Formats: sequence, structure tokens, C-alpha cells
Amino acid sequence: MIGNHDSGARNATARTAALQLDDAERFQLLFPRWEIVRYLNSRVPWPYPADGSINFIRAVALPAIEKGDWWHWTLRLKIDVNLVIGSISLSTGESNNRGFWIGEKWQRQGLMTEAVHVVTDYWFNVLGKPVLRVPKAIPNTSSRRISEKQGMRVIAVEDRDYVGGRFPTEIREITRDEWNARIERGNLMPKPSGPDIPRTRP
Repeated sequence: MIGNHDSGARNATARTAALQLDDAERFQLLFPRWEIVRYLNSRVPWPYPADGSINFIRAVALPAIEKGDWWHWTLRLKIDVNLVIGSISLSTGESNNRGFWIGEKWQRQGLMTEAVHVVTDYWFNVLGKPVLRVPKAIPNTSSRRISEKQGMRVIAVEDRDYVGGRFPTEIREITRDEWNARIERGNLMPKPSGPDIPRTRP
């Protein structure tokens, strides 16, 4: 287990908390890094402005949450629930239902894989959605690997614009039946439980 904010999170596990305006300061500190934004949608401004995070949360995220089109959480460590280390969201739409980022210090430690499992199960088994689709830039191997672990299959390949340029992109998909079947077969982590995400529709 880690003992302070500057240590690695190798043995920690992730939890989520609902996005709030107060999270903007921490977002602004962690988010504007090339390795984080490179494969995000080109609508993300770059260079990232000094008020980018607070404007995004206030003008984009919170109104979409209130409307019921978006579900957005901060990612934290269970051993330090006050420390925001990233973000994960779900949204309605045809081919982009889930997005996430995590601070560089906490990457490649399995934390986002754990959080993605929790919110994906929420999408299917709390919100009752029949299918989840995500676009993945082909050069973004770390993010693609998470989708592959979940059994998401490629249904299309197309070019899309990102902060880092135009890249060939896989559109991946998994249905609710496929998701639950993989859990039952033991191909995924057990169904999440506990206080991280409420088990009732918000």
C-alpha cells in the first residue's frame, strides 16, 4: 500500500466519486499533459488554457449530467479518497459511450482497468443500455488493450481527428448479453459491488 501522494499506486485499488466543480483545480494540475491528451477528441483545446478544466466542468460536463446524457466520475484511490487521479465517464450517443484519462503517475498499474469494469457494468446493469461502443485510435495501444480485455470487438475502422492529429480508429462494441456472459464464464472480474457507484439509477 502507498503511504503518501507522491508514491506509486501499484497495490492500491481504485474507486470513483461523482464529478463536482471543486474537482477543477486538481484536473487542471493533472490533465494538460501531451501523453494524456494526445489521443483525445480534437475538440479538447491545445495548448490547454489555464481555465480549461473549470470551464469544461461548469459549461459542458455538469449541464450534460443534469440533462441525463452523461455520467461522470473522478477516479480516486481507496486508500486516499481525497486524491483525484483521473476521470471516467459514460455518455449517450451512437459510437462513443465511454471515455477516461488518468494522471501519468498512476498509469499502467491496472487502476483504470478496474474503474472501466465498474462503469461498464453500471452502463449495462443499472442504466439498462443494450450496447456500448467506443472509438480507439489504433496507435493508442494502452487504451485499446483495456477494450480488448473486456472482449470488445472491432465493428468498423475509420479515420478520426484527435488532439495529436488524424489517426486510423477502431470502433469497438460489446452488448449487454455478451458482457454478462463473460462475467458468468469468469472472463471478467466479478460484478462490482460496494459504495463506489450507486447500484440504482441516478
